Amino acid sequence: MNTTAQKKPIDVSFEFFPPTSGAMEKTMWQSIEHLAVLKPRFVSVTYGADGSTRERTHAAVARIRQETDLTAAPHLTCVGASKAQVDDIAREYWDMGVRHLVALRGDPPRDAPRYVPHPEGYAYASDLVAGLRKIADFDISVAAYPEIHPEAKNAASDLDNLKRKLDAGASRAITQFFFDVSKYLRFRDQCANAGIDTQVIPGILPITRFPQLERFADQCGASVPGWLRDRFDGLEDDPETRKLIAASVAIEQVALLKREGVDEFHFYTLNRHELAFAICHAIGVRPQKATD
Repeated sequence: MNTTAQKKPIDVSFEFFPPTSGAMEKTMWQSIEHLAVLKPRFVSVTYGADGSTRERTHAAVARIRQETDLTAAPHLTCVGASKAQVDDIAREYWDMGVRHLVALRGDPPRDAPRYVPHPEGYAYASDLVAGLRKIADFDISVAAYPEIHPEAKNAASDLDNLKRKLDAGASRAITQFFFDVSKYLRFRDQCANAGIDTQVIPGILPITRFPQLERFADQCGASVPGWLRDRFDGLEDDPETRKLIAASVAIEQVALLKREGVDEFHFYTLNRHELAFAICHAIGVRPQKATD
């Protein structure tokens, strides 16, 4: 038995989205405070389509920097901005002390039928990564898709795109959420076969509301297994049981991944801490006890 592998510590990171109201800001900040005791590797803050949350993302990152010891990792996208505008934002983050960015192509605005690159902007995430590397020595995370990006021609072209982002200077990839562990493991093997030796961190989405999950899955091309639908069937008006089932599903998922050698997880918290905290506890990521 490989005891060294067993004792290797698990790293976690958490994603938040910028709040749109005072009540939502309170909820997000309570969640950040609850999860901060787990010493995450970083916490990311999302960025809306067409730059729609730019100021709120910046404000959330600034507060994390000022009031916590956490490493804040704001998202940056190619959508709705010129290269000069994106570069200015990146330089502003660097001047704030931000060293980690999540570089994404970004989704088109809701009223747009498809993604169209800004005429003076970075066309794709690989271009954005290359541009950011010219500005400063950022630690850059990018997205990966175990079940293929919905706009990709096929799995091979999607994998080629991931390789371009990593070759451009990204430090790691974080996957879109998934529920079938075998799909992630197959994707990990495909990455290795393609010569990708950069870490591909699984993205975990604890389920808070099942209809919401189905909308997210439709948007990003993630599959929702029949067994998962069955577990939540009939619980529309039973939030307490839903929460127990959600925790069970996610703990089972991360435990399987951990047994397959995965030692880092990224949680899409939806600004809630309860499920992410419970999952982390189950895999041994717990608050460090104070010492005299």
